[in-house]
Amino acid sequence: MKTVLAKNVDEYIDGFPEEIQKKLKDMRATIKKAAPNAEEAIKYAMPTLVLHGNLVHFAAFKNHIGFYPAPSGIDAFKKELSAYESSKGAIRFPMDAPLPHTLITKIVKFRIKENLQKAKDKKK
Repeated sequence: MKTVLAKNVDEYIDGFPEEIQKKLKDMRATIKKAAPNAEEAIKYAMPTLVLHGNLVHFAAFKNHIGFYPAPSGIDAFKKELSAYESSKGAIRFPMDAPLPHTLITKIVKFRIKENLQKAKDKKK
């Protein structure tokens, strides 16, 4: 679907049809609300939120929104994520279903704690 590498998250979102843009904006807003201090970047050609390292990535595909909270973010919520297709590092939220905002928020907050702990441990 995408051939041109986006320079920022707005450009990434703008590169998709309106229906997909709505989903991406929804995902972005949910993540930013959970991680207001995180900075946006494009990494691995995907929107990424960064806070003491990569926090989460997300991306649009034909039939789903991919969410990448690192393997630890998936392991910690295995039970809640059982309704979704997932792999070691990715969760696929179907395009034809509403995003699970509460679950996304929990995962992002978990990843924030994890990254803050790692940053703290590095300083020691």
